[in-house]
Amino acid sequence: MMDVREIQKLLAHRYPFLLVDRVTEIEVGKRLVGFKNVTINEEFFNGHFPGHPVMPGVLQLEALAQACALLAYKSSGLNPDELVIYLMAIDNAKFRKPVVPGDRLTLTAEVVKTKGPIWKQRGVATVDGAVVCEADFLATAVKKSAMPEKAS
Repeated sequence: MMDVREIQKLLAHRYPFLLVDRVTEIEVGKRLVGFKNVTINEEFFNGHFPGHPVMPGVLQLEALAQACALLAYKSSGLNPDELVIYLMAIDNAKFRKPVVPGDRLTLTAEVVKTKGPIWKQRGVATVDGAVVCEADFLATAVKKSAMPEKAS
């Protein structure tokens, strides 16, 4: 459905922080399924943990948040040149099993509720059908022109 080039047209993230490799299913306004191939070449494995590589939970959540943002962009027709989606909250985050090199992290995002620019979504990450991470995400679309200046 969407390869990495199409994903990069919507998300501002780039390597090493782009954590969605492909989108395989989209049901506009409802659901998106994609994946992240986890490889030993990932920079974070150098320090997390040497000799026992485990994908950090916060990056699993980030991958799910990116999947949620893709679903919002595809469902609403938001223009990524004009609007950026900011994460507002993560609730009910749970980590069930470690994610290790060689795993394919399947990312499922589902719309719970939308109200104006606010999106509430549920994200579930699985490996070989087993849930490894899940959370509820709250995000909003903000005009890029309204973005704050850098702090000095």
